[in-house]
Amino acid sequence: MELNPPITFAALGWDPWLRLIGAAIAGLLLGLDREVRGHGAGMRTHAIMCFAASLITVTALALYYQLGGVESQADPLRVIEGTAAMAGVIGGALIVFSKGEFKNLTTAAHIWLAASIGITFGAGLYPLAIIGTVVSVLLLTLFHWIERKTFGDEEEGGDGQA
Repeated sequence: MELNPPITFAALGWDPWLRLIGAAIAGLLLGLDREVRGHGAGMRTHAIMCFAASLITVTALALYYQLGGVESQADPLRVIEGTAAMAGVIGGALIVFSKGEFKNLTTAAHIWLAASIGITFGAGLYPLAIIGTVVSVLLLTLFHWIERKTFGDEEEGGDGQA
């Protein structure tokens, strides 16, 4: 059996660490909103989802270049597509229709968002990943507050979350 040559810690450098740790921190920040509100899929779930998406992306890109880059038949975008689809499946499994209402829509969107930000960190697109994290946290916190003030104490602004 022939395998690709291993990468040692010495050859790794700091960039993969920044990509992975950045994704984990972004996931923790995204999950904090859910944790504070007492909903499922809190800090650990979001951090794991974001970190895993980043790890898959970093691995796909590293293998792509290790196997010859443009000259190879490898396509790292397929891995990213699969990661995004997997996050959608997990998020979709969270959605429940009960008593005429959909529940967990925001949590499902959170999971997909965490994976998207993880992919962005994994791809080393730091400015996009940081902007995505900041805008997401603002959307999740500021607009939750606006919904509550505007629409009253309805369940998460009408998305059916308990």
